[in-house]
Amino acid sequence: MVKNIADIRNLAICGHGSAGKTTLIDQLLVETGAVKGNPSVDAGTSVCDFDDEEKQHKHSIEASLVHLDHAGRHFNFLDTPGYPDLVGQMIGALRAVETALIAVDAHAGVKVNTRRAWAEAGSAGCGRIIVLTKLDAENVDFPALVASIKEAFGNGCIPLNVPIGTGDSLSGVVNTLMIPANVEGAVVDPRPIHEALVESIIEVDEQLMERYFAGEMPSDEELSQLMANAVAAGTLTPIVCVSAKKHVGIAELLDLLTLAALAPTAIARHALVNGDDVTLKPDPSAPLAAQVFKTRIDPFVQRLSFLRVYAGTLRRDAIVHAGDARKGVKLGALLEVQGGATHAVDEAGPGDIVAVAKCEDLHTGTTVGDVELPPISFPTPMVGLAVAPKNRGDEVKLSGALHKITEEDRTIHLEHDPETKEMVITGMSELHLLLTKERLKRRDHVEIETHEPKIPYRETVQIEADGSYRHKKQSGGSGQFAEVHARIYPFPEGADPVAFASKERFPQLKNTHYHKASNFLWVDTVVGGSIPGNFMPAIEKGFLERVKSGVIAGFPVQNVCVEVYYGKDHPVDSNETAFRIAASKVLAEIFKKAKPALLEPVVNLHISVPATNVGDVSSDLPGRRGQMVGMESSGGNMTTIEAKAPLSEVTTYARTLSSMTGGQGSFTMDFSHYDVVPGNVQHDVLSKAKLKEEED
Repeated sequence: MVKNIADIRNLAICGHGSAGKTTLIDQLLVETGAVKGNPSVDAGTSVCDFDDEEKQHKHSIEASLVHLDHAGRHFNFLDTPGYPDLVGQMIGALRAVETALIAVDAHAGVKVNTRRAWAEAGSAGCGRIIVLTKLDAENVDFPALVASIKEAFGNGCIPLNVPIGTGDSLSGVVNTLMIPANVEGAVVDPRPIHEALVESIIEVDEQLMERYFAGEMPSDEELSQLMANAVAAGTLTPIVCVSAKKHVGIAELLDLLTLAALAPTAIARHALVNGDDVTLKPDPSAPLAAQVFKTRIDPFVQRLSFLRVYAGTLRRDAIVHAGDARKGVKLGALLEVQGGATHAVDEAGPGDIVAVAKCEDLHTGTTVGDVELPPISFPTPMVGLAVAPKNRGDEVKLSGALHKITEEDRTIHLEHDPETKEMVITGMSELHLLLTKERLKRRDHVEIETHEPKIPYRETVQIEADGSYRHKKQSGGSGQFAEVHARIYPFPEGADPVAFASKERFPQLKNTHYHKASNFLWVDTVVGGSIPGNFMPAIEKGFLERVKSGVIAGFPVQNVCVEVYYGKDHPVDSNETAFRIAASKVLAEIFKKAKPALLEPVVNLHISVPATNVGDVSSDLPGRRGQMVGMESSGGNMTTIEAKAPLSEVTTYARTLSSMTGGQGSFTMDFSHYDVVPGNVQHDVLSKAKLKEEED
């Protein structure tokens, strides 16, 4: 039966690793009677961390879905991993919810992935609530912690309760919205906080605000009713205090979520219908609009596609339109999910989150229904490994296993290198790829051998050059003949291809083709029919083959414009194959004349370290050809350093950073841009590429 959308609350719990997110969700499930017993991450009995790798590592690797009921509300929680390497799971989960519950370890404070979670939740349009965990830890400075949160995320972050004692003396929490008569033992006075809290709530209601500043205090009921509006508007980010270990603040957190977590109607969802932007109507009778935000393939090869329904009703065994599928897709059973367990349901309405089993046409990001929902944007993975099966004959098995993993994790990419015949997997980090390797062995029983991380270099040119190539082959009967004359130009990243290929630059311009993926532009200025027009597609194909295979070191070509301006053909021996070969060869010839260079990926680094280790990090960066861009205090004696460095220099940075900071440092990285490789480094890369070519 479709639930009342006003009673549904969807939340993703996010934050840095080891903040206690999974333990907190387990406690909420026990508190509400959704599960029995005493689930524990350490004991391997957690409801959310049910996968074998998660039990072994004692931390979340995938986002997991659970549900519970409290005070007339139905809550769906998505528990997300805290390691920056697994950020794709958090991004997918945030698409399916309206509220992000951001966990902050009260002892460790704001860390690098706390900031990432905050930013990603904002990008997804979610309301945000901060939950302070592990308040039973020693040496927790609550006022300093709150100050650091305000410094990081703004003054709208206000405690909705404060602890009574900390560490071993923690015994409860005091509400700052409805302050009780007895506040003895509270670590800070809740009354000044109450005033700031009231003002951030009433900011979303002009009439109430006018009454307040005229001296009339709003009632507790009015404030409670407006709290979710303030969270949605971003004028308020409630901070709540809990200790799962001491079972303090759990009931209060549930009550807060009942008031402050956003309903599915709180966020306007948009989609394209016949090319027009429309606002979806969260009505069970409206046209269907749902999206797959997560894919899981369990050890028994049961494919589960997790869907969030935004409008209309999804029914079991229904035939629906899904993504690019040319015909309707038949759904099987709909499943309500509780960690690793599932329960069949007949239908799901707006606000519901369900899974569909064994549907090969559903992929992460697929829209279900006659609408087009915005794609889910995942970060670009930058660290690669060439992989091969350890045992002969496992090539097909490995390929299938890797394709399953790329279905589950959109931050893992798989490529087949046509030159080396290698399979290359690319992920977010060494740890990310290590977890992938473990999964292959456990789930798919495939052991792999890996090569050193493959850096995605690119090849480009730095000056203009021209040249020609004649392809002539005679072997009895009809032969092959084609001659192509071309010029090559540097084509800067971000340049407008239309403006670049102007009549001013190319007076004889006839046609242009632009390939965005490689920022490659080719221009046709052939006049007088020296190359018949029917051979131009073959010339383009030859260019693209060379762009893909590279010239000087086997890396793809990027940021180049090639002009075809003259050529010759033969009435009998010219054909498409001849012109394709000639085009590929002439591009290689002129490329070598145009001061070729390697480009390397440069990444943005966001490094969180204790303040005492800032000097260590800043001293280490120059040796990695990196540079500091800036830094700021993260509170809790932590500093966040912003830097840039070539990817090749930081593929194993996690180990170094851990060593420098005694395990307290962490970092995230994301792609910034491509830059020219220095001469000495380029020489080393080219030498290794040449040696590998000789070995092959």
